[in-house]
Amino acid sequence: MEILLLALSLLVVMFGFVVFFGAPYLPTTKKQVTAALDLLDLKPGQRLLELGAGDGTVTVAALRLGLKVTAIELNPALCVVIYFRTIPYRKYVTIKCGNFWHINWGEFDGVYVFLLDKYMKRLDNKLIHKRYKGKLATFAFKVPDKKVNREKAGVYLYQY
Repeated sequence: MEILLLALSLLVVMFGFVVFFGAPYLPTTKKQVTAALDLLDLKPGQRLLELGAGDGTVTVAALRLGLKVTAIELNPALCVVIYFRTIPYRKYVTIKCGNFWHINWGEFDGVYVFLLDKYMKRLDNKLIHKRYKGKLATFAFKVPDKKVNREKAGVYLYQY
């Protein structure tokens, strides 16, 4: 019983602490995954950066389209899930376990994020600071004071 309680406590900590850094884990539906990838319109061989990759649903869908993906996730348990889900695509995916605010993102052509509203301006500032020239797709929450280029199924597209 003690081991079960310890395991349950560990899961609560791993899934709960991320709220202090970004968004809690919520799976993206197939409809939103399709909308995000359609809006980003990346071509095979281009690079997608997924910030807060969760269980890797968007990452796997992008890999199936021939994209190269950097998936950054804070929750170690979800990093393990992403690792196993992406084994067939190993040479096309980079998984980084940590806080995406403090990790080198590398090079990318498009960005996908499902992030809480209160962090959207910070993300916008970071992309501007990096002199990013590309597309950002966000699910559910908009970037304040920035023009939405297109919207589909609750996913917003921005051009930088």
